[in-house]
Amino acid sequence: MPRLTNEQYAELARRGAPRSRTGRNMLRAFLCGGAVCLLGELLGRLWLMAGAGEDAPTATGMTLIFAGALLTGLGVYDSFAGFAGAGALIPITGFANAVASPAIEFRTEGLITGLAAKLFIIAGPVLVYGTVAGTLYGLILCLWI
Repeated sequence: MPRLTNEQYAELARRGAPRSRTGRNMLRAFLCGGAVCLLGELLGRLWLMAGAGEDAPTATGMTLIFAGALLTGLGVYDSFAGFAGAGALIPITGFANAVASPAIEFRTEGLITGLAAKLFIIAGPVLVYGTVAGTLYGLILCLWI
């Protein structure tokens, strides 16, 4: 077997590696994430037209969270996330997916030890650290002023 130099090996590896799809992935993430945000804006307008008033943003968030969890339960959100990439993770629907996915995965273990115990396995640390950081920043702001 012939010995390859470092340069020959690098060229061989470059030719055998799959082409980078970074540009395509970024475009998909931008368009899909933007589409979810546009859907949120349209839902907000619909809630306003329905008479929700100042509660329209809350109703919009709740609707998007419900839709994300429902689509996760139906197995549709995973397909969307596979296509959209990071565009499916950023909007509030990605948070709903992060909460619902582990719960659905462990539902066969029972209501308490499966579903309830695993519900916040991914989103829990985000909520904990977000709450702690918000509290600390609030205390610093109170002491600063």
